[in-house]
Amino acid sequence: MITHTPIALLEKAGIPYETMQTYVIIMIALVIVMTIMDMLHKKSAKYFFNNAKVAKESATRELGAGDKIGIAAATIATDVLSAGEFNNPIRRIVHLLTMYGFILFNGATAVMIFTNNGADAMWTQIWHIGAIMLLIGSFWFWFCFKVDVVAEANSPFSIDLKRDAFSLSLMATSVSALIWSYNGNAIGWEFALVILATASLFGGVYWSKFSHMFFKPFAAYDKRITKADGSAENLPTLTRDDSEQQKRHSMELLVDAPMDMGLGIKREKPQHY
Repeated sequence: MITHTPIALLEKAGIPYETMQTYVIIMIALVIVMTIMDMLHKKSAKYFFNNAKVAKESATRELGAGDKIGIAAATIATDVLSAGEFNNPIRRIVHLLTMYGFILFNGATAVMIFTNNGADAMWTQIWHIGAIMLLIGSFWFWFCFKVDVVAEANSPFSIDLKRDAFSLSLMATSVSALIWSYNGNAIGWEFALVILATASLFGGVYWSKFSHMFFKPFAAYDKRITKADGSAENLPTLTRDDSEQQKRHSMELLVDAPMDMGLGIKREKPQHY
């Protein structure tokens, strides 16, 4: 079943590749326009520029072009490609499954549509693998890691459209695509579900957390920059295990206290981070 997709059948059913290409272009345009709208509404770009200006003024070290290139490379390798910000290994796997599933599925869709070859064996397999990865990752996140569900004892079936629109759209896109492929019905209720799911995913950027995936790399890069130049986002740079920090402690008994001291090490670990 994974050696073909209904995309190849759409042309035979009366939907030419030019129409499919137009739809993809419209979806890309919606993502760009609504991401810009989201930036204007939340003033994200203004925040990053202001933050960079403040950090530059309080920096203790000037970074050269080589330093910034190295930090950018480290950000891409650690924070983007391998989701290094997640300390929970299972949460990282869930994130990577969803991210790479999304990339493979949509990338394969675009390649088949713009090359006018929806029956290409290699890309149809990538299309299915991506859809399956996206399905596993998005459902795994929803039922095991959905923010506040476990921590606040909420039901995984509780829905807040403003908060959950992105996750629900990802789940709907993967499920509808696989059902569409399994039934092999080019134009039918399955195809209608795919169009509805993808339109809500790409057309609902302004109302969902879709744009968050564009901001995260910039935030991670900015954090590394402030750490490297010494501005440290105006936060303390000394930790408890640093000798200078220990000397500042007001209680003599805690000067040499280990980092894992106290009952806090026995607390229940947060499960949704």
